[in-house]
Amino acid sequence: MKRIFAVSVTAALALFALPALAAPVKVVATFTILGDMVRQIGGDEVAVTTLVGPDGDAHVYEPTPADARALGAADLVVVNGLGMEGWIERLVKASGYKGPVTVTSTGVKPIAGEEEHDGHGHDEHAHEHGHGVYDPHAWQSVANAKIYADNILKGLVAAAPDKAAVLRANHDAYEAKLDAVEAEIKATLKPIPRKDRKIVTSHDAFGYYGKTYGVTFLAPVGMSTEAEASAGDIAKMIRQIKKEKIKAVFVENIADPRLLEQISRETGARIGGRVYSDALSAADGPAATYVDMMRQNLQQFAKALAPAS
Repeated sequence: MKRIFAVSVTAALALFALPALAAPVKVVATFTILGDMVRQIGGDEVAVTTLVGPDGDAHVYEPTPADARALGAADLVVVNGLGMEGWIERLVKASGYKGPVTVTSTGVKPIAGEEEHDGHGHDEHAHEHGHGVYDPHAWQSVANAKIYADNILKGLVAAAPDKAAVLRANHDAYEAKLDAVEAEIKATLKPIPRKDRKIVTSHDAFGYYGKTYGVTFLAPVGMSTEAEASAGDIAKMIRQIKKEKIKAVFVENIADPRLLEQISRETGARIGGRVYSDALSAADGPAATYVDMMRQNLQQFAKALAPAS
């Protein structure tokens, strides 16, 4: 009887200790793309709270008291940086969070506003709407997404050194997925002549994609969705679309479609399928993960750019 009691006590103590040993790292990510990357690398070792949800717009997000509570309970906060989340510093301060913050864009070579806009006259929005002089949408290049993944791995390992082996294995597997989707992007676009790779989107979120993969993106609105296109901007874009015979315009999942619908009516360019720039879709949508998002956008772009048969 004593032996059974001793075994029972030992088992009970072991069970009591398990939650402390196996507790996941509590991570708060600012928006869905980052939240997905944390989940891909963290796996079962993380519990992720994402502040800006699917199809949400981080440019104009208004934090809630629940967000402040989530930060206050976090072990790690993951942000994009480059001025993307103009509200995050205020939220961190309000929450009382004193822990580590991983800035995923650390090490990325940022695109300056003037370079990103390629002389189309929208770079002033970079200064007016909280992004500073840089385009914050660095994840649109898969090479940059790999830098994001490296930074997330470092942050997670620092927060939970005992989980390092699992985290590194997950990171390596994720990096292989990123390499595969990048190879797919390059192979799909390769047959399309560079001069024909011209696309119009709702706002300037694809500068890194364009620079990396040789696509010219035009947008009536600057890098932040807070910006508003002037009548002159719209007229200039309509003239350019007609002159260059641009085939399609794309509405992003976070954008109001009315402006591009107007441009489509006046130019004859068709509205293509929905593309994803700053946020993922819901879990049952076509862009539930970052890799899915890049494939979905590629399919839409390639369909629009394919030469007429």
